[in-house]
Amino acid sequence: MFDIAPQFKALLVFIEHRYYGESMPYGSKDVAYSNATTMGYLSSSQALADFAILVTDLKKNLTAEDSPVVVFGGSYGGMLAAWFRLKYPHIAIGALASSAPILAFDLIVPPAGYDNVVSNDFRSESQNCFNVIKKSWKILKEMPSTPSGRRSLKESFRLCKDSDVDGVEGWLNGAYFEAAEADYPTPANFIQNLPAYPVKQMCKAIDNPSSGTNILSQLYGAANIFYNYTGNMTCFDLGPSDPHGEGGWDFQYCTEMVQPFADDPVESMFPESTFSYTDTIQDCASTNGIEPRPHWITTEFGGHNIKRVLKRFGSNIIFFNGLRDPWSNGGVLEDINESIMAIIAKKGAHHVDLRFATMDDPKWLVQVRKKEIRIIKRWLMQYYKDLHAI
Repeated sequence: MFDIAPQFKALLVFIEHRYYGESMPYGSKDVAYSNATTMGYLSSSQALADFAILVTDLKKNLTAEDSPVVVFGGSYGGMLAAWFRLKYPHIAIGALASSAPILAFDLIVPPAGYDNVVSNDFRSESQNCFNVIKKSWKILKEMPSTPSGRRSLKESFRLCKDSDVDGVEGWLNGAYFEAAEADYPTPANFIQNLPAYPVKQMCKAIDNPSSGTNILSQLYGAANIFYNYTGNMTCFDLGPSDPHGEGGWDFQYCTEMVQPFADDPVESMFPESTFSYTDTIQDCASTNGIEPRPHWITTEFGGHNIKRVLKRFGSNIIFFNGLRDPWSNGGVLEDINESIMAIIAKKGAHHVDLRFATMDDPKWLVQVRKKEIRIIKRWLMQYYKDLHAI
C-alpha cells in the first residue's frame, strides 16, 4: 500500500515513534533508556499525541489545512492507526489498521491463540513437521545438563560460542514464531532474508529424507532456512542483539502492553504453559523495576464488547488480518458497521497488504489491496462532498 500514494496525489509521511528510531528524547538513547523515569514518556498515548501535533503543524506549514489525512500501519503501528482514528477523528478521516491485535489484551481473546496459529501453520504443511517440533523440546531441555549434550548442541546447530547453547530453545522459538508472521507468498526481508512461504520451506527441511530421524539435524535444517537463507553465515551467534531497534518494547510491555500468552498442550507444538499476572508483575519488577498495568489499554482505548462499543462512535477504519498470521488471534475479524470493516485473507501473513506490490503477488492479495483502495476512495469522496457543502 505504500506505493499507492501517487494515484491519490498524496504526500506520504513516515513519523518516528518516540524512543524508536533516530530522534531520541534527552538527546541520546543511552540517557533516554537509562531508567524508568527517563523512559516514562514512552507510551502509546504520548506517541499518538506526537503524531497529532506533527500532522497538524505539517498541514499548516504546507498551507494544506483542508487536505484529508488517512493513517495506516501494521502490527503495533496498526493498533496506533486504529486508536488514532478513534482519539483524533478531527485530524484523520480514516485508518487502515493492518494486522492490528487490538483485542490481545485483558484476556479478551484466549492467551493460547497466538501459539495455536503458529502451530496450525506448521501442521498445515506437514503433520510430521509439527510432531518433530513438538517432541523436540524435551530433548533440547535435557541435553545442556551434560558436557556431551552441550557439545552435541553446539556442533549440530553450528553455534559460534559455547554459551550459545543456553539460548537454543529461544532461538528456535523465534524462528517458528517469526516465520509464521512472515509467511509471505513472495521472498522478503522483513525480519530476515526469507524465501516465499518460509513455513513450507522449514517443514520441507524437517521432512527431508537426508536428515533421517535425527531431530537435531532436522531442526538445524529448519533454523538454517530462517536464519541463513542466503548461506552467508558459517556459525550462529545467539548473543543478545536488537537489530530492529525494539529495545523499548520490554518497557512498554511492562507498563501498558500486557498481552497474555499461553500454550495449549493439545493444539500447540510448544511446551505447555499458562499465563499469570502475578508472574508478569514479578518479572517486570525484576527486569524494569516497574509494575505493569494489565487493564490500561482497554481503559484507554476500549476492546471489551468491541462491536457494541464501536457501533456507537467509530467510523472509517479498515481492519486487515491474514489468518496465517498469529497476531490475527487478537484482531478484529468481523465488520463492526458499514464503515468499520474487516478484510480477511485466509492465506495472508503479518500486514502482507502493506508490502510493496510485485508481479508475483497472488490474485487474492491483489484483490485485498483493490478493496482497500476502493474503501479509501469512498472516504475521500465523502470528505470532499462534506467540505464543499459547508
